[in-house]
Amino acid sequence: MTNLLYYGDNLDVLRRHVKDETVDLVYLDPPFNSNATYNVLFAEQSGERAAAQIKAFEDTWRWDQEAAREFEEVVEGGGQVSRTLQAFRTILGESNMMAYLAMMAPRLVELRRVLKPTGSIYLHCDPTASHYLKLLMDAVFGPLFFRSEITWQRTNTHSDAKRWSPVADTLLYYGKTGSVTWHRTHTPHDENYLRDKYRFQEADGRRYRLDNMRSPNPRPNLTYEWKGHQPHPNGWAYSRETMERLDAEGRIWYPDSKSKRPQLKRYLDEMAGVLAGNIWTDIPPINSMAQERLGYPTQKPEALLERIIRASSNEGDTVLDPFCGCGTTVAVAQRLKRRWIGIDVTHLAITLIRHRLLSTYGEKVADEYQVIGEPVSVPDAEALAASDPYQFQWWALGLVGARPVEQKKGADKGIDGRLYFHDEAKGDTKQVIISVKAGGTGAAHVRDLRGVVEREKAQIGVLLSMQAPTAPMRKEAASSGFYESPGWHTKHPRIQLLTVADLLAGAGIDYPSRHGNVTFKRAPRSEQVYGGEMELPLD
Repeated sequence: MTNLLYYGDNLDVLRRHVKDETVDLVYLDPPFNSNATYNVLFAEQSGERAAAQIKAFEDTWRWDQEAAREFEEVVEGGGQVSRTLQAFRTILGESNMMAYLAMMAPRLVELRRVLKPTGSIYLHCDPTASHYLKLLMDAVFGPLFFRSEITWQRTNTHSDAKRWSPVADTLLYYGKTGSVTWHRTHTPHDENYLRDKYRFQEADGRRYRLDNMRSPNPRPNLTYEWKGHQPHPNGWAYSRETMERLDAEGRIWYPDSKSKRPQLKRYLDEMAGVLAGNIWTDIPPINSMAQERLGYPTQKPEALLERIIRASSNEGDTVLDPFCGCGTTVAVAQRLKRRWIGIDVTHLAITLIRHRLLSTYGEKVADEYQVIGEPVSVPDAEALAASDPYQFQWWALGLVGARPVEQKKGADKGIDGRLYFHDEAKGDTKQVIISVKAGGTGAAHVRDLRGVVEREKAQIGVLLSMQAPTAPMRKEAASSGFYESPGWHTKHPRIQLLTVADLLAGAGIDYPSRHGNVTFKRAPRSEQVYGGEMELPLD
């Protein structure tokens, strides 16, 4: 099987699709901000640089019937997790934080279930909930299997009233058992250290420092004269055979005086660096000019995920992110030749991840993963539209590679999505305006779309609908004429009508796209594009 990207509630996906002890590494960054609405900010590619805000999902951690149901399910299961949640309830009452912890508890239980005995989990959180989450992780995984609390400095200090400026996140690192996959991580030496210690250079420019060659303990069998130099009272650190090899390799420095002892050359390019600790200050956040920035507000730098994945997994291992957002874990796991499973509850995130993988790894990557949970038939689409119109809208726009617009009252009326393109040498950005209709449609909707296209000075307008267009709708669209591409010298209907059935059959928008859809910011192209199917231990 290929890698898997799931649309849906991660608790349901974990329970239904991921088998026991099949995952090597879990990274999760579950959102919590009790009074916030989470938005996705996509940097505009139109040249205006004004960001379009798109409502991706709301922070729904409120104490309601769903929160109470999840709380009761965990409590009735008994055990340490049950006792911990009951204690939280006594302290926190029916609060937003309690709702969040009630949501997290069953998911952490499932994540422990799917981890292999050698597996690890990294829970990324901020100070708002980190202390509660650590207690909950102790209850789920056991305090004996707590391994590290990592502090990542994610920003610089800024002005805060009457408190120390919050600049760091916490990563709680636990193992499934006491035997986990682990690879030491080193960071580069400080430049001041290098200037002080690695002061010498070979003719070819290799930098080195000098180190004594005396034995740390008395070793009579290694007490011998070496090329006129007397040993330390403890003896040499190496046997004669090793000394001869080091000498032949030019790795021994000899002093001018026989009264002094030779020293060993330790080359900088052979040193691993400084062993990394649990305070990470060397991974900067994604700033506004970063090449990898996709505009997702909670996007984490790839270097952060690379450190975690390299330290706690091997090539071919399976990495799982149950809150995968814009797909940083997925993208890094792909690059590092790991198998991956991503889960997210919004079609907007799934669309963004698709674009990220495509722009980073090329078209062949589409053969290496499968999306589960998206509509694959008209009845599926109808069910999605009935249950969640916004998700239906994001899904439909994703099929044509378009960007949703913010659903803000009075703003962008009549526009559900935009798609940008270039089709002339001077580089002007053109746009396609898209309207999505899940219900009934008529000629009035086509006239409205035509008016919006004229108002926005767009080149093309598209009506995506569930129902097939009527004859009056087709007539109204035809009367709008064509957009003539100055670069391609081709004609494209100015108003186009597409149905869900058309999209599922492979139809798309007719527009000049020789230079590609520039709607979404492209992720940096990976120099290493790996291919081939991988067998995932899933049902």
